[in-house]
Amino acid sequence: MTYRAIQPLPSLLISQIAAGEVIERPASILKELLENALDAQAKNIEIRLDGGGIRRIAVSDDGSGIQKNELALALTQHATSKIRSLDELEGVASMGFRGEALPSIASVATLSLRSRTSNDEHAWELQAGQTEAQPSAGAQGTRIDVRQVFDHIPARRKFLKSEATEFGHCITAAERIALAYPQVSFRIFHNNKASRHWPAGTIQDRVMQILGADFVEQSVGLEVDNGLIRLDGLVIRPAFAKSRTDQNYLFVNGRFVRDRILTAAIQAAYKDVLHGDRKPAYILYLSIDPHAVDVNVHPAKHEVRFRESNAVFGFVNKAIQQVLAENQAERIQSSPPVQAPESLDSGATAPPSTTTPAPAPASNIASSPKAHSQSDKMGYSSMPRYQQRIDLAEQPIPRAEQWQQVYAPLAEPSASVSSPSAPPQNPSPTPPPVSLQQQVTEAARDLPMGMALAQLHGVYILSQVKNGLILVDMHAAHERVVYEKLKLHMDNRELPMQELLVPVTFNCTQIEAALIEEHQEQLDAFGLVLRPTGPTSIAVRAVPALLAQADIEALARGVLADLSRFGNSTRLEAQRNELLSTMACHSSVRANRQLSITEMNALLRAMEQTERADLCNHGRPTWFYWSMNDLDKLFLRGQ
Repeated sequence: MTYRAIQPLPSLLISQIAAGEVIERPASILKELLENALDAQAKNIEIRLDGGGIRRIAVSDDGSGIQKNELALALTQHATSKIRSLDELEGVASMGFRGEALPSIASVATLSLRSRTSNDEHAWELQAGQTEAQPSAGAQGTRIDVRQVFDHIPARRKFLKSEATEFGHCITAAERIALAYPQVSFRIFHNNKASRHWPAGTIQDRVMQILGADFVEQSVGLEVDNGLIRLDGLVIRPAFAKSRTDQNYLFVNGRFVRDRILTAAIQAAYKDVLHGDRKPAYILYLSIDPHAVDVNVHPAKHEVRFRESNAVFGFVNKAIQQVLAENQAERIQSSPPVQAPESLDSGATAPPSTTTPAPAPASNIASSPKAHSQSDKMGYSSMPRYQQRIDLAEQPIPRAEQWQQVYAPLAEPSASVSSPSAPPQNPSPTPPPVSLQQQVTEAARDLPMGMALAQLHGVYILSQVKNGLILVDMHAAHERVVYEKLKLHMDNRELPMQELLVPVTFNCTQIEAALIEEHQEQLDAFGLVLRPTGPTSIAVRAVPALLAQADIEALARGVLADLSRFGNSTRLEAQRNELLSTMACHSSVRANRQLSITEMNALLRAMEQTERADLCNHGRPTWFYWSMNDLDKLFLRGQ
């Protein structure tokens, strides 16, 4: 290779290199233009696309506008109104701040800029490459018109997909920004035809506009604020989770991001409640001090870095765990009572009722033996001291004894009625006896899981609630109850640690050795004692007693990998919980075990007091609910 002298690159080539980091496709251009409109405090934004955004992208807003003498400067590399100093860069509160978007777009497409401020008599327009703006007609705000994307860069143009595909990417980019700013109205036109209209409203309105009413109905809201950090949004109820990940939205201070720390925290929160390969769906808004998060990680601004990643991980994980732990059975009792039609042949329709959805429709979740067979492989046989059966009769679920008194008269309803052959002891009139059905109805009125009526085929419990019927899978329900009890028991005591007679030693990187010193106190608290034995070697000297039979080196390496990626690790807790889940599965009542009415009600009461009682340890539903209105429709009552 011949010698070539060092020379400065031409300004156009510099712009095209920078554009390669910011502009990947038409959707990237649209994202940058929308962010500029939002920074200008726009309340109404119109988007016009031609050819999927390849031929044209025009964004018009009613924001503050750009002054005439700043139009040419707006198209200059690294010229911006967003930041002035390093301190402002370290606490960016605006969507844009790098001053790269408009010049990068102008280097790969034909761009025109028209703007008008509140002080201008008319708008001013500037074509990229010109130095003087020309008078133009237009309302207050800014319109940026981009045409023929990558036309003069064939190498980039050939990587674009079809118009339909590129249009889909543009819609996705617009949806993400619209979800973050529900107070702004958006209109989208494609090839001069109206495509989308999202009027300004609340965040719930915007979620329904973009993700649909089903997402809102199948999700549970959360709002957690500790003064320094706040988390709002919707997370899918586990029974409605699906195997795809196209409904995952994370926003940090109004900016859509892909962050592995937040994603890992969410996935860890769903660890106990998802069935099979299902994935969580969510739309979450994290608000944090701008100085506590670095958004200057990537030119496209879709990555962030938290200064206290460990604290953020724990906050998000705990917030979602708490909202998923709420017992959904409470929703049933909030429904208004339903009266059955008085006559079948009267022609009257059944009165309306509020139907509370079951934890999941039968078509969405099917029982699978794989979940149990996989958990059975967790080494249960190596823990013989936990093989004692947790029996409902031998170890009653809390409050079971209270229901002995309730059901004593129900077991023998005739005992409360005097024998017809015996003369009355008291001549005063006696009230009519209360029927068994009336007693059950009264008792079930204020109980979320109702009162047991019978056992079906030794597998299911039929329970009457205020407004309908609940069907409970007794093994799945008891499995969750026992599992949560075991976790609570372990959480409320000092975690037992087992020292290793022969430490397990393995090679590591210098970064991993440094991680041990940084997180030594946290690891010791979990019962995992790791100590460096050299610059690139580690010795495992103790492990949690419950995990003594696990692959210790793999466990330690996994924890270190988590600490390196997320600054936190839930691996020890997850492995412990998997083992407890297996123990709970083996300790729960099995099919064809005949339960008394008292035992069935004891289980129902325990479910009411147990977190995540709607799903078993493997993510399968534990109960379904039908309102009286649902049952009336099945039998065509009142029709």
